[in-house]
Amino acid sequence: MPRLATQIEAILYLKGQPLDIATIAEYAGCDRPQAEGAIIELMADYAHRDSALEVVETPSGYSFQLRASFQHLLQTMVPAELGTGALRTLAAIALKGPIPQTDLVALRGSGAYQHVQELVELGFIRKRRQPSGRSYLLQVSDKFHQDFELEELLPSLEQNSQS
Repeated sequence: MPRLATQIEAILYLKGQPLDIATIAEYAGCDRPQAEGAIIELMADYAHRDSALEVVETPSGYSFQLRASFQHLLQTMVPAELGTGALRTLAAIALKGPIPQTDLVALRGSGAYQHVQELVELGFIRKRRQPSGRSYLLQVSDKFHQDFELEELLPSLEQNSQS
């Protein structure tokens, strides 16, 4: 079984939104003091790691965020018209896609409906009705790949992480 800090890391990643300590403890199957200790361990681990991400405490709980030193990438890669919520929704679709819209809403909350509408209008994602007819299947579009040019960025990030 993975250590508690690693399990909490997975929980924060999968939820993609701030979580309070009680919720983290519930998901991890531990008590609050154990969760608090593991969060501190995880925060310290990320503080000493050469990573683009960090674990932070926000007013609504603990979450992952991009380190300030990488904000220039955000400014360069993300069109100004996308808000943080829509951007996080787009990232979830890119990482987990194709993803049913119902799963996305469970992951990102009901605000994802508005984000999906915005992202479809901007051409970053496609949605098509699933064969069951109960939900849409969402995936990034060619415009997403063209605008974000992730394939060009990934080799340089991989190279930097190896040095």
